[in-house]
Amino acid sequence: MRHIQYFLGLLVACSTGLLAGCSSVYMPNVPNTPMFTQQGEISAGGHVTLKGNFSFNGAYAVSDHFGVMMNASHLNNQREKENFRHSLFEVGGGYFTTFGANKNRILEAYAGIGRGSSNRTEKDVTAESTVISDRVSGNFDKYFLQVNFTSKRKKDLRLFGSYFPLNYGTALRMSYVDMFRHVRNGEIQTTEDNIFLEPIFYTRLAITPAVQLQYTSGGNIGLKNRKALTAGYSVFSLGLVVNIGGRNLGR
Repeated sequence: MRHIQYFLGLLVACSTGLLAGCSSVYMPNVPNTPMFTQQGEISAGGHVTLKGNFSFNGAYAVSDHFGVMMNASHLNNQREKENFRHSLFEVGGGYFTTFGANKNRILEAYAGIGRGSSNRTEKDVTAESTVISDRVSGNFDKYFLQVNFTSKRKKDLRLFGSYFPLNYGTALRMSYVDMFRHVRNGEIQTTEDNIFLEPIFYTRLAITPAVQLQYTSGGNIGLKNRKALTAGYSVFSLGLVVNIGGRNLGR
């Protein structure tokens, strides 16, 4: 029961913070945390935020210590006062290892590149008409460094007479985002860049040995003062992650 209350409390707090977020050309995706343990392992996941941003992550362990990944995210919100479309695609690779007395802790380090686009239209709506008040679009390149730490099977959650392993982890990601196209109300604007620090924390509830329910919460900090490329959104999501071919790590 304590775990459920903690989970619901975080969800309420995170949704409040998310809805208070401001506008930005860049919306971070859910970081890929495959939790690899050996060669041949496959990880795939799908996540959705309260804003409706869908993230899809896939990864493959090429060897016992090297993995590759591919990430994509897409948002298409059509609302009365605002339309917002955002897309992002990434590829990367890096190192992973297990350690600890029972080899049930995982450390991963990845680097990658990506490209994205954003289009936002704000509208003034009255009883007589709808007038576009502001329209901003942009395209950008992204470069990221990421370190993941996970503890497998740290605790169990008892539900309906059954026990479900809980895994906890964190990912520290630094992203450099550089716009190469910036248009506002039909006029070319000066492009912007920014460096984002994106720490996230996640909890996974193992439904089966291969399928896990993941809750992710995290922040987004922009190191530069920008107008369009700001830290306007954080990462709060629910999703499913599938891991196939990994070692069964004990306590």
